[in-house]
Amino acid sequence: MLDRFFLGKNEVMDKPVDPDLSPWTTLSRSQVYDNPWIRVTESQVTNPAGKDGIYGLVHFKNRAIGVIPVDAEGNTYLVGQFRYALGSYEWEIPEGGCPKDELPLEAAQRELKEETGLAATHWEVLFDNISLSNSVTDERCTIYLATGLTFGEASPEETEELEVRNIPLAQAVKMAHSGEITDAVSVLGLIAAQANLNLR
Repeated sequence: MLDRFFLGKNEVMDKPVDPDLSPWTTLSRSQVYDNPWIRVTESQVTNPAGKDGIYGLVHFKNRAIGVIPVDAEGNTYLVGQFRYALGSYEWEIPEGGCPKDELPLEAAQRELKEETGLAATHWEVLFDNISLSNSVTDERCTIYLATGLTFGEASPEETEELEVRNIPLAQAVKMAHSGEITDAVSVLGLIAAQANLNLR
């Protein structure tokens, strides 16, 4: 039996599943949708209770990247944009996707520059290989803390109509706790960044 698994280097490959580890049996798998960003497959399975059924999986072709930029005054930079999937305007940390031929740090530097115009001299991994929705996707995420900021011109992608907001990190964390920020990568990253900086 073969299954798909996600490697730390943002690659997907076939690997035999140890039957002692997985209570699921994959009988067959078929692709039902594919575009440049995701692939959707449906598997015929036998579940842990021994019953036959289906399992849908969304494979993400890019690794998710998040950046919490913090300046010398303790401010961070949020990005506001309309999210089509939610149908609402959302405040988030700078974030985007890392293709398999790009290093996560390079992707983080690129996304920060594109969305905010910022560059940073110091980068620290807060979380690596975080699973974002592991019941139906294999998406993984790396989150960075970026300090030593310098300012330049933003250059967002054509699909992005962005607003950048500069606020104290503590205020952004309060927004995460109050539900004003709902994006999981942003919430996790902001809380971790505050804890990390407070421990120094």
